[in-house]
Amino acid sequence: MPIDEDTCGWLGLPSPLEMYRQHCGLLENEIQELNLQLRKARADIFGLIAMLTEAQAKKDEFAGYLRQRGAEAAAMRKQIADLEISASSNRKEADELRQRLGLVRAR
Repeated sequence: MPIDEDTCGWLGLPSPLEMYRQHCGLLENEIQELNLQLRKARADIFGLIAMLTEAQAKKDEFAGYLRQRGAEAAAMRKQIADLEISASSNRKEADELRQRLGLVRAR
């Protein structure tokens, strides 16, 4: 529908140029808001990356700690096994000595 520019003023309608300016202003405001949101999103992403890096460093540190504790636990299990074998051997020797002592007393 063609707009007669002479009637726009007295009908209270904006001219096409005024509508374009208004639309341009709205678009500029929207672009500014989107840029602010984009900056905030980038800052959030940067923060998340920093948190991830810190978490990975802590994970690596704890993995090393667990490896050390695992090695210590394995050494202790071996030591316990050796002590059990030694205790078993000592029990056998003690039983043999008791038997000999029993034979010597019986004579």
